[in-house]
Amino acid sequence: MANFVNLLPGDTAPWFRQRSLGNPNYVFDTAAGRWLVLCFHGSARDEHSRAAIELATARPDVFNDDFASFFAVTADPSDETEKRVRDRYPGIRHFFDFDLRAHRLYGAAPAQTGDAPAPTGPLRRVWVALDPTMRVQKVIPFAPDRSDLAEMNAFLDSLPRPERFAGFPLQAPILVLPNVFEPEFCQMLIGLYEDNGGGGSGFMREGDGKTVPVHDHRHKRRKDYMIEDPEVIKQAQNRFIRRVVPQIQKAHQYRVTRMERYIVCCYDAADGAHFRAHRDNTTKGTAHRRFAVSVNLNDDFDGGEVSFPEYGPTGFKAPPGGAVVFSCSLLHAVSKVTRGKRYAFLPFLYDDEAAKIREANNAFLGEGVGAYKA
Repeated sequence: MANFVNLLPGDTAPWFRQRSLGNPNYVFDTAAGRWLVLCFHGSARDEHSRAAIELATARPDVFNDDFASFFAVTADPSDETEKRVRDRYPGIRHFFDFDLRAHRLYGAAPAQTGDAPAPTGPLRRVWVALDPTMRVQKVIPFAPDRSDLAEMNAFLDSLPRPERFAGFPLQAPILVLPNVFEPEFCQMLIGLYEDNGGGGSGFMREGDGKTVPVHDHRHKRRKDYMIEDPEVIKQAQNRFIRRVVPQIQKAHQYRVTRMERYIVCCYDAADGAHFRAHRDNTTKGTAHRRFAVSVNLNDDFDGGEVSFPEYGPTGFKAPPGGAVVFSCSLLHAVSKVTRGKRYAFLPFLYDDEAAKIREANNAFLGEGVGAYKA
């Protein structure tokens, strides 16, 4: 007898990557921060499936990528070859889940256990609605009389604004720490950048089992200067040991012992600099990262705020020398700088156990990613 995952309200929704109509490697968890509705409809050849997609398409008041996003998930390759489905931006996207990767995770296809061959069997057609933090809110199976359509419409009408999904606005689970760096130290770091210039900054992705650097100005635009002076590095470390590490210990019961990278970055309005929503530990080469720290070095700029979409639209702009500290697992973004230049010091923090993970994952680093030695 086939075994299916049984997701219930309150469960954490599984993350996955899958090919969509508009993206060959859509990272589903980066869509967090709004209501999400997945519809595992099987095939758009079916009238009930088409009616489900039409329901979503007829609700631009809901599915607009601000309030909510809709993802239709097909298991039928002919939906692609015969062009039965199409995206509508903003708000409507289609996943081609021909290997049933997402179906199995969400209980729409028999689950796979261990190394056994993937089981076959009938698919389940189901709606799964997620809150902005990607926890299951509602599961509605397709009904023979199509009553699921009316039930889904009523559910959509009942939803509050995403930032009030819990009944009130939420505070992102972050630390804001003023006075990590003194004004003179901030100016010295900015001077290092100005004297040496910065190079284009990419981000890490997994490709063919390797962690590789990627450059895409639509996703991220920033320039970085890598600090090499051991005395400056030591001064930064000492300030973190005195002013950041104890606060993380107090708030999270986690003892930081390691720091990764010493950079001064520049988000320049002239470049339209920004960094779209992402997480900092999703590849093998970054899996050791535990906390990210964003220390602002100046304040004479507009935009450039750090936000955490899963917990609302609020952006955070620490004062000069002040830090925003957060888990690398949190979805976060940096808004476009619209005036001036934002300078920041941006390290990652971890401990000795995570250092073992970092060293073990050297085997998975692609070309251009330096190996780590403890």
